[in-house]
Amino acid sequence: MIDLAHLNDLPKINQIMIACREKMISSHIFQWNEHYPKLSEFESDIESNELLAYRMDSELVGVVMYSTDKDHVYKDVDWIISDTMHYYVHRLMVHPEHQKKGYAKQLMQYIEKKAIENNIASIRLDTFSQNLGNQRFYQELGYVRLPYDVYFPKQSDDPFHCFERVLIQPSYPLDSLENV
Repeated sequence: MIDLAHLNDLPKINQIMIACREKMISSHIFQWNEHYPKLSEFESDIESNELLAYRMDSELVGVVMYSTDKDHVYKDVDWIISDTMHYYVHRLMVHPEHQKKGYAKQLMQYIEKKAIENNIASIRLDTFSQNLGNQRFYQELGYVRLPYDVYFPKQSDDPFHCFERVLIQPSYPLDSLENV
């Protein structure tokens, strides 16, 4: 079941975050560290009603944040769809014990369904350049990698690739962006 996360979920969110960070580090993916994500960010997401929770038999197994607020780091990105109404996705995580079972996909599909219901033009996100699994995951969901990278120096010297999933039909072909 997918619903909004609550403040009393924070201890479990913290456990999931630590487990995901440790799994990435053990796989030599240095995407998350002591600087990101922070539990306070998840708390803020909850207070803004922007954190979705995936619950399996009332056990929290994953979360994802989505918002219409455009992050400052994206100011120079030339997105596929001009700035109108978009969802921005951050902090998608599923506890390693529950990964590869489709829960992350269901969370993303839930956001897409909400976006369509709310006439959102596209869903935008970034993913770590060294996390090839995440890149494949988003591409399989229909996201297009853009020729733009963003940087988070406290996380890594490596870039984060920008992706966008268009939900409305643009007035120009998207073929030129598919193999970036």
